[in-house]
Amino acid sequence: MLDQKGPTGSITPSRSPDLSPAPRPKTTPTSPAERRLRTKIDLCLIPMVMLLYLMNFIDRTNIGNAKIAGMDTDLGMVGYDYNMILSAFYIGYIVFELPAVALCKAIGPGWFLPSTAFLFGVCSISTAFIHTVPQAGAIRFLLGVFEAGMLPGSAYYLSRWYRRAELTFRISLYIVTAPLAGAFGGLLAGAILGLPRIGSVTSWRMIFLVEGIVTMGLALIAFAVLPNGPETARWLTAEERELAVERLRAERAVHSTGASPLVDKMNRVRFMRGIANPVTMSTAVVFLFDAITVQALAFFLPTIVRTIYPTETVVRQQLYTAPPYLVGVVLTVGLSWISWKVDRRQVFIVASAPLVMAGYAMFLGSRDPKVRYAATFLASSSFTLGALTNAQVSANVVSDTARSAAIGMNSLFAHLGGLVGTWAFLQWDAPHFPIGNGLNLATSTTLLLISSATLVWMKRDNRARDQRADREEEAGQSLTADEVQDLDWKHPAFR
Repeated sequence: MLDQKGPTGSITPSRSPDLSPAPRPKTTPTSPAERRLRTKIDLCLIPMVMLLYLMNFIDRTNIGNAKIAGMDTDLGMVGYDYNMILSAFYIGYIVFELPAVALCKAIGPGWFLPSTAFLFGVCSISTAFIHTVPQAGAIRFLLGVFEAGMLPGSAYYLSRWYRRAELTFRISLYIVTAPLAGAFGGLLAGAILGLPRIGSVTSWRMIFLVEGIVTMGLALIAFAVLPNGPETARWLTAEERELAVERLRAERAVHSTGASPLVDKMNRVRFMRGIANPVTMSTAVVFLFDAITVQALAFFLPTIVRTIYPTETVVRQQLYTAPPYLVGVVLTVGLSWISWKVDRRQVFIVASAPLVMAGYAMFLGSRDPKVRYAATFLASSSFTLGALTNAQVSANVVSDTARSAAIGMNSLFAHLGGLVGTWAFLQWDAPHFPIGNGLNLATSTTLLLISSATLVWMKRDNRARDQRADREEEAGQSLTADEVQDLDWKHPAFR
């Protein structure tokens, strides 16, 4: 399994299927032509993907800002109503996660991502006109349905453009908009609430209206900006398109009896290979535990800040939510950049857990407002795993179909964690929330144990593959080229 420099991790069936290790790519990431191409792709793709994901997260989490601006009072929320509304989002998200990924692959991410962004923008605008708790739950369910494909779809989209080592940092550049959404969302909510009204819309309803309109506008622009892949990018020259495809094909070595397409057709065997990969499953469980913290922070940080600084104005409380997210931004981009340069991911997944553990230990051990506010900065390091885990599951499969399934499975588990996170901070547990903070300390500790065990297993598995490679090469001579491709990560040459 892949978590170190060295072989590309590709598999190479030849005209007579061969299970020997794959050759290295002909092009290297250090060649001037490839560096220029990579920079051009970065400038043309990443900003739009970042903006779409930023609005995806803002439209998801703005309910936390709306709540402390009076939404709970206006809708007559009591008891667990707020938690149930949050849960409705995750039910829609979880049920439609894998179907959304399959649809993204089927119609192409260049069409899918703008379409789904436009639809969740519509849901955000609709929230401005609700008047009851059931209406809020229904809209949040639909928001979950339409947002289900954005996280895995964006990671899958970028995997069509970047080498494995490059992918972590590029994923981080849009994942980092999640903590940015927390920071910017709080600032934006504060600014919007400073307006007297927008037409007949007032108070917290303006938050949903303005942010939904922005989302829909960006989605319309994305239709014109995002191609499905390098082959159809009009902003690349013919030579650049050829290099963009060849550098990925050379790395993945997907040549068979003819020139195999870089993007294969949907294949049930390979789809299941992506889901059943041990690294996919382990990483997905890690992301589940991490997501409990991430989503709980996203939805409840305004509430937590209000309990820490109860005498401050609502606008000032909104502003206090921004700095912890900005720290999360720096950590996410910084660790992902180092991961790209050293071509490792699992070690950084392991290293992220202790900071989160320290943050929640501080929450549990102190009643001092300054200490508890400082703890939110440490807890924000949980945002780093969004990029690292998606890049890790992408790197540990071979085919495009398996990659879409692995990323979808990772995201599915994350949002199972998000569902748990919506019940982490209950009103009767305020103001110190010992249950919610204890839960997050336990999940971050478990995350450390699982990710460490996975790192040890991956090293042992690579050694075992080296030892049995010759025997499996002989056994594989009877396989057809398609059967060799269907092995995917089970191919003995895969590392």
